[in-house]
Amino acid sequence: MRNISINEARNNLSDLVKSAEEGEVVAITRYDKPVAVIISYAEYESKSSKEIDWLSKLRKEYADVLDDSGFDFTPSRECPDYSKDPWA
Repeated sequence: MRNISINEARNNLSDLVKSAEEGEVVAITRYDKPVAVIISYAEYESKSSKEIDWLSKLRKEYADVLDDSGFDFTPSRECPDYSKDPWA
C-alpha cells in the first residue's frame, strides 16, 4: 500500500488511478492520517458483493427472529407517538 498526501494526489490523480488499475492500493492522507483509499473497480466490486452475500445469508439464517409481522406497533402511554400530537 502506498501512502500519498491529498496535495500530491490532486497533482497525480491519473497516475494513481493507473496504479490502482494495476492492483496497487493507494491510501490518501491528510496530516499523515489516512482519509481515503483508491482501489481498482474490480476489487471494489468483489469486496462489495462479498458483503452483500454475507448480509443476505445472515438475513436468511435469522429470518424467523427478524420477522415482525405479529408485533403490535400501537403507541402506548409509556411510549407515546409524538409525531401526531406533541402535547399528548
